[in-house]
Amino acid sequence: MSNPVHISCRSCLATNRVPEARLSAAPVCGRCRKPLFSGAAVEVDESGFQRLINNTDLPVVIDFWAEWCGPCKMMAPVFQQAARELEPDCLLVKVNTEQAPSLANQFQIRSIPTLMIMHQGREVSRQAGAMNLTSLVNWVRSVI
Repeated sequence: MSNPVHISCRSCLATNRVPEARLSAAPVCGRCRKPLFSGAAVEVDESGFQRLINNTDLPVVIDFWAEWCGPCKMMAPVFQQAARELEPDCLLVKVNTEQAPSLANQFQIRSIPTLMIMHQGREVSRQAGAMNLTSLVNWVRSVI
């Protein structure tokens, strides 16, 4: 039996234990029965962010963005495509810096979009500015 991986459900934030060998088998949340991997980045608020980061063994790729930001709007579909390519090796989430200013302050987000990779509760890499799909996927894979 493979080691269990803890994954926080992005819908209900329940922590799930999934055998590593079953990550690609479309696991569902034990509480809400929704897929743990949706092939899409999910918006999280401040409380959801903390639970997700602290209760997930997988790397988490975060897109810090704002509604008024042109490059953020251009990057949004690229980030969604990246989720389809990168799951289940990592989770992709979006944080609206206008709705979660304390997170933007906590992580000293000075320009947007800013992409960050966190693993086991700590930042492991950061990239400012919009990226194309190939660059984004290559950056994430080089880090994780």
